[in-house]
Order: sequence, then structure tokens, then C-alpha cells
Amino acid sequence: MNTKHWLALSLAALIWTDARADQKPAAAPRPTPVTRPEMKKLLEDMKQRTPRIPLPPLTDEEKKAAEPDQLSRGYEGRLRSLYLPGSDLRGYLYFAGSPARRPDSPPPRFTIEPDPTVTLDYAFKTKLFWIASRANNCQYCLGHQESKLLAVGMSDDDLASLDTDWSVFPEAEQAAFAFARRLTLEPQNLTDADIDRCRKHYTDLQILEMALSVGGNNAINRWKEGTGVPQSAGGGNFGGRGGAAGEEHSYLTPTSDKFVLTVSKVAPVKTPAAGKVEVPTVLDRPALESPSKLEQALAAAANRKPRLPVTDETTARAVLKEIAPSGPIPGWMRLLANYPGAGLRTATGFVATAKSSDLSPLLRAQIDWVIARQDRAWYALGEARKALRALGQTDAQIAALDGDQQGISEKDRALLTFARNLAASPAVLTDAQAAEAVRLAGPRDVTQTVHYTAMRALFDRFTEAAGLPIDP
Repeated sequence: MNTKHWLALSLAALIWTDARADQKPAAAPRPTPVTRPEMKKLLEDMKQRTPRIPLPPLTDEEKKAAEPDQLSRGYEGRLRSLYLPGSDLRGYLYFAGSPARRPDSPPPRFTIEPDPTVTLDYAFKTKLFWIASRANNCQYCLGHQESKLLAVGMSDDDLASLDTDWSVFPEAEQAAFAFARRLTLEPQNLTDADIDRCRKHYTDLQILEMALSVGGNNAINRWKEGTGVPQSAGGGNFGGRGGAAGEEHSYLTPTSDKFVLTVSKVAPVKTPAAGKVEVPTVLDRPALESPSKLEQALAAAANRKPRLPVTDETTARAVLKEIAPSGPIPGWMRLLANYPGAGLRTATGFVATAKSSDLSPLLRAQIDWVIARQDRAWYALGEARKALRALGQTDAQIAALDGDQQGISEKDRALLTFARNLAASPAVLTDAQAAEAVRLAGPRDVTQTVHYTAMRALFDRFTEAAGLPIDP
């Protein structure tokens, strides 16, 4: 990131309050672009996005500490240092892989040791990241994946095909693309058939790796959208558009005639009216089940067999080391223990998120519940109910989380609404909802809610993709 860009981000953060005073926060979600030219336009427009979380002015100590690292003075770096001091956002992306560095690239801010059991190609998983970001209407991440894929040799027409015509890609990739889109948009509809289509081309551990990678993509989509991070001027330092890494570039590049009016098959849009280039962004999740149907679903999840491999206790304990609990190791940890490097780091991220959070254990368990209900993540829902009961919540209080949330404070209701909308579809969360949550709960609690919600989006997706049975 060049000096001009981090100054712009810092200035945007500092004038947040003034901007909100002059401009009422948007009460509707950003529209979803239907065509490639309109998508590029929104990528470019989002460079001017107003961040959602207010930050105090830079202190002299911050200015001095940031001298070697200008990024730490930008909006996102200060969010992490001020409001998430004990958390590590790398927990979203331990399964995403790392690109080969360009000679003109700046040193990486974070390095992640490779895990030999993580075998899928970086460029392939970046295509899945692109699909997740397009489906979630997350312009920040979508712009970065565009730059990454151009840097590894894809053309603009290839990217257009990724949005509109999967038939030009190998059959194996088409199966993975469909898996990534469904896991992103409708995890409640993921079935054995989706896994079996992938099994024709990938091992079970590779399918689990895909689920963890795409789940992490969904997590970082929610972090960027929840906090309102402006689009990068330089494509995230990945280059790929003819300039050196870190240079500012425009996303407004020419689009081939055959793709100018072609409608996306990745974004969640119905067939638009003739000439429409964007449509309203909507939340398309089914109504919650009745209490009796909910009990049936939880009972079925308690007795199901996992679709993907789960390690035994001995293997898991050897991998997890000091973070392994003294009692039985939960199924989610035994899933991650398939990967001694990336899996251990991801499990450590979940443990650290809970330990470092200022959100109360009750509020975290309530967030677990409302998010898992939206995702129909039955393993996560079973774990949330056990946690709520252990905290003294009655079944009536748990049921109220699906309805009027009676007995919950106004502040916590705002955070639960924020978490539910962000988890179900990150772009459905509006600026007005974010501003209301900040007003009632403060920037620290909202930032921590964003991070916690992002981690739950990952948790729900890999546990449900694996068909994990609820722990006894």
C-alpha cells in the first residue's frame, strides 16, 4: 500500500463522525451488480467507501510506533490494535494458500508456514475465493481476488467466464465451483450429492480442505463488510494489471463485447428485467423451523454419520497439544486435526477468539445460536444449546432468540441483529444497522462482534459440510 492510500484510509477513519453527521447512513443494502462492467464500476466506487466503525484521533504514541509500518496507521490496522488486541485475523485464511511473491512486491505482513497435508493449488482456491466473494457481494475481497487471478495468468475473459460460463473450465473445477457457491449462499441445502460430485475428482481430505478454505473466505468477507473496509487502490499489492505491485490501478478495464450484457450465474440474482445492470441485494434464507421440526432436525444431527474424515482422540490430542481439552475432544477439533499445521492454527484461532473476547459468554452463546439457526448448522446449533443451558438459560429463553428476544437488553438485541444479518449475507447488513449497533454498544463491542461472527461463519460451514454429528 502506498503512502497516498494509507493517508486516505486514515483520513476516512478520522472524519467518520463528520461524514455521518452530514449523511444519513444507508438503510438499504448496496445493490448487487448483474453484469461484469457494472461489477467493475462498483469495485472502483468502493475505493471511496466510508468506514463503519469510528476511530479516535491518532495518538503521538501510535504515530511513533507506526513509523516502520504505515499500514498500522490505516483504518483496518487501527481497528485490530484498538479493539481486537488479542485476536489474529489470519485464523480466517490458514487454508487459503499463499501466492508466490513477485520480485517487486513488498515484504508480506504475515507469513504462514506451509502444511504438507494442504494439497490444493493456490490459484484454484483463489477461484473459489472469487466465487464466494461474488456470491456475498463483498467488493473488497472480490477486487483482491481479481488482482490475484490476473497475477497468476488468468485473462479478463477468464474472469468473466468464472462469473457466467463454467463450461470452459475442467469438470473437476466445475464441481468445486458449485460446492463453493452452495456452501457460501445456502449451506442449509448442502447434501451428500454435492460431496459425491466432488468425490469424482478430489479426495475426502481435499473436499474438507475446500470447505475450510471457502469457510475462511466467507469469514473474511464478513470482516471486510461488517467493518466497512474501503477497497484497496492497488488491488491488495497483488498486481496483475500491468503495473508494479502496490501501484494504484483502476478496475474500469475494457470488457469483451460477448460479456458486456451477460448476466452473472454466481451472484444470487433472479433473471433481471431487460437492460437492468444491478438488482436489490436481498436475504434469501427460508423461514425458521417450528419448535417440533427443530427438535427433529437436532435429533437427526445427533445420530448422523460424518461425511468427511474425523480423526480419533489419540491422533487429535497429539496434533492439538496444549489446546486439547482435558475431557473428550469435540468433533470440530478432531476434524481440524486432519491437518497438523493449518488445522492446529485454525483451532488455536477459535480458542483465542473466545478467550480474548470482551463479549460475555452468554452473548457469545446467543450469537452462536442465531447464526447457526440461519445457517441450519446443526452441529453448531447443538453446541450452542448446550452452552446456553450451561449458562442457566431455559428452553423458553433459548426459543425467544428466534422471536422477540424478550428479556434481552436493547444493546445486546442490536448486536444480535447485527450478527444475524452479517452471518446470513454480509452485504445485507446495512450502514444504518451498523451505526445503530455502534450507538448502542460502542465501537469495541461491534468490532468484536464482527470478528466473532466471521469465525462462526467459518465454523458453521466446515462442520456442516462434514456432516458432523452433535457431540454427546
